Amino acid sequence: MVVALVMWWRRSRWVPFPISLALMVLLLASNNWVAHGLVQSLEWQHLPPKTLPTADAIVILGGATKSAFPPRPGVDLSEAGDRVLYGGQLYREGKAPIVISSGGRVAWRGGGPSESADMAQLLKTVGVPSSAILQDPTSLNTYQNAVNVKKIMQERGIRRILLVTSAMHMPRSLRIFQRQGIDAIPAPTDFLVSEQEIEEPNSSPQAIVLSLMPDTERLDRTTRALKEYIGMAVYRLRGWL
Repeated sequence: MVVALVMWWRRSRWVPFPISLALMVLLLASNNWVAHGLVQSLEWQHLPPKTLPTADAIVILGGATKSAFPPRPGVDLSEAGDRVLYGGQLYREGKAPIVISSGGRVAWRGGGPSESADMAQLLKTVGVPSSAILQDPTSLNTYQNAVNVKKIMQERGIRRILLVTSAMHMPRSLRIFQRQGIDAIPAPTDFLVSEQEIEEPNSSPQAIVLSLMPDTERLDRTTRALKEYIGMAVYRLRGWL
């Protein structure tokens, strides 16, 4: 982009403007302070207490697994796989007697077992018995997660849940579940920004320079945060929040 800007600066009157704009967006979106600020604005809305209260069930939202297609030897965890591990940990700590895995599988994205089935399989490997696992295998978005989980709760007489999902996804998820009249306690995990990562960019001159340089991971975090904010706007327009 810089080369194109230099080459076209004197040749065209208008071309430099979109190139300059694209360059500015790229540099800002991949900036450490911008990326961390956007992510933190979502993740730190529902910081977990030192001790979570007990509930009737633990609900784990999908988006955390990769099905066992060859050459994978089994179900793999995605970056959001902390959801499954944390849900299993809460069960072992006695926070609830039931775990509900919620998530279907979009057919055009490769098909395969539902995310709820994949999560159930992994939950068993971390010590959750089959008798304690309930599944919602048809949800394809967060709104459907809430609607289907509510049906399960009504059938089983479940009144209060611990809602487990990625910290960045929690603000939207919690509002959707509450809109359905569900008594949900946020139990976020998969934090991308910690106190250490906030302090690191200012820790030395070298860190400041590196924080200003474009980075694909920071660009991805900015994209994901913006996606959440757009999702909130769309869900609010549809009356789901």
